[in-house]
Amino acid sequence: MAAEAACAHARPGWALAALAALGLLLAARAAARLALWLYAAFLRPARPLRRRYGAWAVVTGATDGIGRALAFRLAAAGLGLVLVGRSPERLAAVSAEVEKRHPGAEVRTFVLDFAADGLAARVGALGELVRGLDVGVLVNNAGACYPYARYLHEVDEALLRNLVRLNVEAVTRVTHAVLPGMVERGRGAVVNMGSGASAILPCDPLYTVYAATKAYIDQFSRCLYVEYRSKGIDVQCQVPLLVATKMASIRNPSFFAPSPETYARAAVRCIGYEPRCTPYWPHALLWLLISLVPEPVADRMILNVALDVRAKGRAKDTRRRKA
Repeated sequence: MAAEAACAHARPGWALAALAALGLLLAARAAARLALWLYAAFLRPARPLRRRYGAWAVVTGATDGIGRALAFRLAAAGLGLVLVGRSPERLAAVSAEVEKRHPGAEVRTFVLDFAADGLAARVGALGELVRGLDVGVLVNNAGACYPYARYLHEVDEALLRNLVRLNVEAVTRVTHAVLPGMVERGRGAVVNMGSGASAILPCDPLYTVYAATKAYIDQFSRCLYVEYRSKGIDVQCQVPLLVATKMASIRNPSFFAPSPETYARAAVRCIGYEPRCTPYWPHALLWLLISLVPEPVADRMILNVALDVRAKGRAKDTRRRKA
C-alpha cells in the first residue's frame, strides 16, 4: 500500500517535469526564431550581388514605384541595368537619372507593354537582347491590380485579361526567357514580387483575381527555388504589404506603408536568402499580429474595409461620369 501511494505521488512529478521540459524546448525554439529574425532584419549583410550572381540586372516595371526604386539600389550595388517598361519617355528619364546618380553605370532600356497583344514575341525579343549579357539578377516587378475593390462579377474583361497577363503570363514568360543564360553560367537570382494579399492575409475579398494571381507567383517561385537551387540559381518571392505607390493609391509614406525607396533598401538586402520573405520588418510584424486574429474575425474585418473602398471608388466613378 505504501509503495502504491509513493508511486501515485511520483507520477504527477514526472508529468510536471515533462511539461517543464517541453515548455523550455518551446521557449528555446521561439527565442531562436526571434534571434534569427532579428539577425535577418537588422544585422545580416546583403549578398555581393555582382560577384555572386553576375554583372547585369533585368528589372520589369522599372519606371515607377518599387521597380524604379529597386533599379537605383541595384545600380548602387554595381550592377548594369536592363530597364523594361511600356513608356519610352519614362524609360529614358529613369535611365538618365540612374546615370546621373551613379556615373559609370551601364543602362539599357527595352520597351515592352505586357498588357498588349503579341506578348510571346516581345518577350522573345527581350530574351535575345539579354542573351549576350551576364545577367545575374532578374526582378519581375511589373504587375496590375484593381483600380479599387469590386466583386468578381463587376470585373470587366479588359481588367481580367490584364491581371492574368501581367501577373501570371508576363512573369512566367520573362523568367522562361532569362533562365537559360543563368543555367548556362551556373549562377543567378530571380526575384518575383508577390503580395501579402496571398501570403499574409487569410483572404482578400473584392480583390479576388489579384490575390489569386499573386498566389500563383508564390507557388511558382517556391517550385523554381527547389527546381534550380542545385544549379546555383536562387529564386525568391517577396511578399510586401502596403507600399506608398500609385498602384496602392497611397500618396504619403508611413511606418507601415513605406516609400518605394525604403522598401527597396530592405528588399535588396534580402536577395539570395529565403525563398519567401517579407523584407520590410514592420510588414513582418503586421504578419505576426494578423496571424493571431481568428480567421472569421479577420475575414469580416478585411471584407468591411474592402466594401468601404468599393463604395468610395464607385462614388468617384459617378462624379467622373457627371463631370
